[in-house]
Amino acid sequence: MPIRSRAKEPQPEVQTVGALFVYAMHAQLACSTVCSKKETRMARNTGIDPMRGRPTPGIASTEEKIQRRKLDSLKRGIHRIDDASEVPYSIHLIGVGGAGTSIVAEALKGLSPETLTAKDARLNALGIDIGDSAGLDSMREQGQRLSSDHGNVQTLQLDLPSSEDVLESLTHYPDFLKLEYPLSQGASTFKPWLDDKFSMPAKGEALPRAIAKAIYGRAYYDGDRPAQRAIRRFTDGVSATPGDSLVCICFGLGGGTGSGIAVDLARHVSNVRFGRRILVVGIGIAPCDGDRSEHAGASLFNVLNEFDCMGDETKNRGVVAACGDLYGNPFTAGFLLVPQQHVWEATGDLKATHARIDEEVASLITLRNGANLWETLRLLNWVAAPSTQHSAARTQYGMRWIHVFGFADVKGTKLGVKANLPKKMGLLPTYRPEFIEARVSDKIDDKMKDAAQQLGSVFGSSIPTEVAGGGRPGSVQFILPQVTKTDLQGFSSARDLYDSLNYAQKLMGHSWLLERGVMLCEPSTTLKGMAGASLGADGNWVAVPYEALRGEEEAHPQVAAAAS
Repeated sequence: MPIRSRAKEPQPEVQTVGALFVYAMHAQLACSTVCSKKETRMARNTGIDPMRGRPTPGIASTEEKIQRRKLDSLKRGIHRIDDASEVPYSIHLIGVGGAGTSIVAEALKGLSPETLTAKDARLNALGIDIGDSAGLDSMREQGQRLSSDHGNVQTLQLDLPSSEDVLESLTHYPDFLKLEYPLSQGASTFKPWLDDKFSMPAKGEALPRAIAKAIYGRAYYDGDRPAQRAIRRFTDGVSATPGDSLVCICFGLGGGTGSGIAVDLARHVSNVRFGRRILVVGIGIAPCDGDRSEHAGASLFNVLNEFDCMGDETKNRGVVAACGDLYGNPFTAGFLLVPQQHVWEATGDLKATHARIDEEVASLITLRNGANLWETLRLLNWVAAPSTQHSAARTQYGMRWIHVFGFADVKGTKLGVKANLPKKMGLLPTYRPEFIEARVSDKIDDKMKDAAQQLGSVFGSSIPTEVAGGGRPGSVQFILPQVTKTDLQGFSSARDLYDSLNYAQKLMGHSWLLERGVMLCEPSTTLKGMAGASLGADGNWVAVPYEALRGEEEAHPQVAAAAS
């Protein structure tokens, strides 16, 4: 994306909230006797006032006051970016698989060559797919149109190798991993996750995640290492860009190629190349009923759990304790999930559904030269921050690491803001957002305001919906913050499908940690009560409770105990 300016945060707001943070810290250090007396006085002031004979509200705690101030700051736009500000920032794009490359191609269409003529303007984009890819073809076309000294659009089309070539590469994986992570253990007992019984799918057939991972790994580690070279050129370009940079990694959650490759590519980009110093956001496209049956099948259970063990910092610590720092969460700027089901139900046309998704996500990335996306991430970092966190720190989202990007039509159509919109978007009634900001086009009329305000009542937000301009004409876009995997309808249904598979089928749905000899979604064969069955004789493990992966009980204290 072309370079833009990022607004400075309003200093009076930051100072006010910062002062409250300091107050909260001092309050925690106060004498327990004094605290006890204060609590007693607070209890006496709550309930019926004997002097007036009417109910009086209880005195809010310091944390409640800070939370109230935080939401008030959001309503006043502390996260907003002034179009006239002069602090530089830019957005760079990676698309993986069919869904991801199509979104990046659509985003490139929204740019003109003139936007790259500015002195410090930079654009770095990378697309990776296996086999024939319409998304890569479109990216190449847009790359030629945007070709300049400031624009770098790469595409990497990986051919389907023979099963023999894949197995040959897998035998060298212990050496590959030691080059990447010298402290890697278990080389002598490494067991490839694919054996000589597997066969490469024919052209046009669905590609399981475990096989897509092996194909990408061969391109990254073996031979001429085309994937590694492409990633190096991309990350070098991002690092050379002046100002703050944000990298978007876009992929489908249902298909085998996108989600199967993205878990490793994100690690290579964010943790290996950037050292987690550059902001990286994941944008995952959820499957819909119109997609191929395998896209909304059992592998979605594996996908959500793998990203859950990245995004939830407590679970992630249990993985890092066993696998090393390179397996820390690569999505340093958070993760956006994009539902498709509500569009599919409105259109009944898969091609039209995919096109609408591409257009909406691309507009989030490109409109106002990327300011909309930057504002969204600043909002999420602010609304989810604990009361004791400094406003400039990166927020750890815990179990609520998913943020849902939604949209609807402003005018009354099948895709309008209606009472059943949460259900159509795949959300369970257990989810209630604290804050919603709706984005519409610059010319805000009564219909736009009505559509935006309806979001608050439809989703049951804690405070009325805020409305911002600069969005896509005809659409109302919004972010639902802090969603858990168990708030998604698709999680439990995917879990049921997963349970019906045999061992070999379950293995093919995995990707992340297979190179570490861990089959994440199966019970541990090493640590009782934990997840992560060992593939070899080395007794590989992760310190994540099995019940937490199943979504039947979150047992975070067990994670901390096992990780220590």
